[in-house]
Order: sequence, then structure tokens, then C-alpha cells
Amino acid sequence: MSTLKQPPSETLVWRNRFASLGETFFTHLSPSPLPAPYWISHNPLLLSELGWPTQGLSSPDALLAFSGCAIPEGAVPLASVYSGHQFGHWAGQLGDGRALSLGDVDSVQGPQEIQLKGAGPTPYSRRGDGRAVLRSSIREYLCSEAMHGLGIASTRALCLTGSPQPVRREDIETAAVLTRVAPSFVRFGHFEHFAANNQLKDMKTLADHVINHHLPECVTRAAEGQHQGNVYAALLQVVTERTALMLAQWQAVGFCHGVMNTDNMSVLGLTLDYGPFQFLDGFNPSHICNHSDHQGRYAYQRQPQVAYWNLFCLGQALAPLINDQELTLAVLESYKTIFPQAFDCAMALKLGLPNEVTALGEPGPARELSESLLALMAQEQVDYTVFWRRLSHAVATPLETTDASVAAWASVRDLFLDRPSWDQWHGRYATQLALRDQAQAGRSMLAHNPKYVLRNHLAEIAIRQAKLGDFSEVETLLTLLQSPFDEHPEHEAYAELPPAWASTIEISCSS
Repeated sequence: MSTLKQPPSETLVWRNRFASLGETFFTHLSPSPLPAPYWISHNPLLLSELGWPTQGLSSPDALLAFSGCAIPEGAVPLASVYSGHQFGHWAGQLGDGRALSLGDVDSVQGPQEIQLKGAGPTPYSRRGDGRAVLRSSIREYLCSEAMHGLGIASTRALCLTGSPQPVRREDIETAAVLTRVAPSFVRFGHFEHFAANNQLKDMKTLADHVINHHLPECVTRAAEGQHQGNVYAALLQVVTERTALMLAQWQAVGFCHGVMNTDNMSVLGLTLDYGPFQFLDGFNPSHICNHSDHQGRYAYQRQPQVAYWNLFCLGQALAPLINDQELTLAVLESYKTIFPQAFDCAMALKLGLPNEVTALGEPGPARELSESLLALMAQEQVDYTVFWRRLSHAVATPLETTDASVAAWASVRDLFLDRPSWDQWHGRYATQLALRDQAQAGRSMLAHNPKYVLRNHLAEIAIRQAKLGDFSEVETLLTLLQSPFDEHPEHEAYAELPPAWASTIEISCSS
């Protein structure tokens, strides 16, 4: 494995803070080079947001570094070990089976860890080949940016490279390497690993690392007397809050993760590890997006409860550090308040209504309207994204422009077969809108109900073309998904109802 004389950009200085924890946390190893690597896509928006020079991502050295064919000078590649629960069962030791961390690079948003996914086998590959295929890499590359565009915390994607090297999955596919970026990739499973092995000193080292480098507010909360001054209880509280907010945003936008194992849960509340994800087409609360999830554990409507279950596993791991069972349980129980409040807030924004409570502390009209609306949509499996966008346009259309307003509301009504039920709901909603500045409500709704999401059929089209060497659809989708609330009138087809064949797409854990 060669070492580049300069990093991909001479202004990027590498270090690896995780490596300072000690070798019980990881294994040092180099990526396995891929033959004939080529560029698939770059993400100049992310480079700009991080304050990194865009020209640094187009050099031959960058191609070698981000395809795992050379190590940037100063980088310290490593694969971390963790354990976890998979589909509700203890899976024991897991770890970075196909990912390698190159290290951290400073940015205007703070240090960012850069990780290669698909860089070859590691000691944690469990007889796997350590590779990622073009298909799944394109999906993660696009979806991580889509989530960021939607305002949902996520790992990001710096670039995507490919190789003609064959990789066997259900069929023979080709290899790809996704360069992921996040402040940290520490998971619930990291803490579970050290707790399960009774390595409490190492778990404390990890907890202190996360607090000091990533969640310093834990120290502030403890110093202020919150959580009885217990900094590790504060850590669990912050993770609980971030997870609850992330889940509320997932549910509000109709996102299904598909594999919410504890080793796929970020302690920073980032959407992590995009496998068999899906944005809902027709609204079906029982929808299972993962073809491998035979019991439906990770169905859309079960995601909030699964998140609580996963937090409980994290709480069990951290319990020896917190050393107060009642306090640990109290922190975990707060999820049951934080999540519904965050979800109510998100749904109120989608409706253009304030998230009010009554004088008795009961939920206001937005809660009843959203709950009854979702029940009506589920009854007919109304397209989730199209409905909310059409509703936003209808509210945003001035009532004075009678013909346009009537047409806009008719386009919403046309999505329902049970017109009387829709009319009844619309009447109650109109009563609440009449109490507001409707134009302002409409503008707000257009900023909270996206026009574009990464539907399965859009990703599938991009993947099929990429397999033929045409990456133009990847670039088009990247542009749309990074600004999903904009109209992009030249790309209206990407916001239309999905074709009939979209329902036949099956996504499994294979990547």
C-alpha cells in the first residue's frame, strides 16, 4: 500500500482521535486496493460547507485515496470493534466489516471523520469480502445527502468511486467505495461491546471521549446540577433527545430505515448505515421496506418504539457508569415524552399550524387534525410526499385567485376515493386555517413538505444507468435532493406519482 506524499488537498491535515483510545477499540490495517478505480460522483456542496477546497477532490491522488488504493499522508486507517443487537437478538461481536476510518480533518463545522465504506475485509468482516457494491453505494450516497437536504441529521457523502472488480451478492456485481463524513461514527453497539465483555474501564474511556470531543453539553448539564450532576446520565439524556428528534423527523417525512439494529444507531443522533431504506410511496403505516425483515420488526410504524428499545440497550450498557438504576430509567422514560412532542411539532409544521396546547395542557387542534388525516391517508394509502406537497400549494394559493385556488384544492381531493371523509377533514382544517395568516402558513408548509425525496424507483433508474457507465442520473438526483423544497420546474417528472413497477422493487440487507 503506497502513501501519498500529499493529502488529497494540501490544506487537509489528518489525525485520528479515535486511535488515541488504544488498540482494544480497533485494528490498524490498510484498505485493499481496487483495480482500475474511476470517479462516479463528487459532492462539491459538502466540500464548500466544510470549508474544504473543491479542487482537491478532482486530482489523481484523490481518486487513489478515496478508492482505497493509497493512504493520504498523515491518515491512520483503522477498523473499530463493536457489538450489538440485530433484529432484537444479541449478535455478539460485530465491528467495521467493510469500513475503514482514515482519520479526522478540521473543518469550519469542527473536526470531521472520513471513512471509506467498501475498502476490503477487516478482522470484523465475519467471512464477508469487505466490499460494497455499486448498487447499494449509490443508494447511500444519494440518501445521506437527501436526508441532509431535508434537515435531518445524517452522515454525509463526500464522493463515490467505482471499480470493475466483480463482487458476488445474489448476482455478480461490481465494487464501489463510498467516502462517508461525520463528526463521529460511534454507535450504541460500541458501548454494548465493552459492557458485554465487562471492560468497564474501556467503556468509561469511550464515554469520556464522546463527551469531551462530541457532546460537551453533557459536562455543562452535570455542572448545572441536571441529572443529579451525573455526567454519564447526562450523556444518556443527550443521546435520548437526539434520537427522539431524529425519529420524529423520520416519521414526519415518511422515511423507513429498514435495519434499526443497535449497531446502526449513532450516539450523535445521526441517520447511519443506509441499507434497505425507503421513503414511503403510498402511506401504509405497516410498510416493511426490508425484504429480509420477515417479521416486520422494523416496519415504519414500529420505528419509534424500536428506537426506545435500542436506547434501553444503551442504557443497560451505561448503567455501571451511571450507577443509579432509578436515574437511568428516568432518563430513558423521557423518550416517551420527547418523541411525541417532537412529532407533534413536526406534523404541525407540515400542516402550517401552531403546535398549541390547551389551557389544561392537552394537545391542540393540530394533533387531532394530523392523527385523523394520517388515518384517512392510511385507509386509502395516499401517496405521502405528493399529498403533502399538493396540500402546501393549495394553502399557499391565494383565495382571491378563485380558479387557481379551486384547482389546487381539487388536486388534493383527487387523491382520495372517499371524498366525503376528505371533505369532512378539510372542513375542520379550513376552520383552523381561517384563524391564521394563510399565505404565511402556505410558505411555511412549502419549506417543510419536500417536493423531492429519493423514491426507490428513482434510485433504481440511476443504478441501472450507472451499471452502463452513465452517471448523469446520479448527478441529477444529487442536485434535486440537496434542495428538495425548491421547485426545479425542469424536473417535474421526478416529483410525480411512482410508476406501477415501483411496487415490485425489493430491497434487502445485501450490499
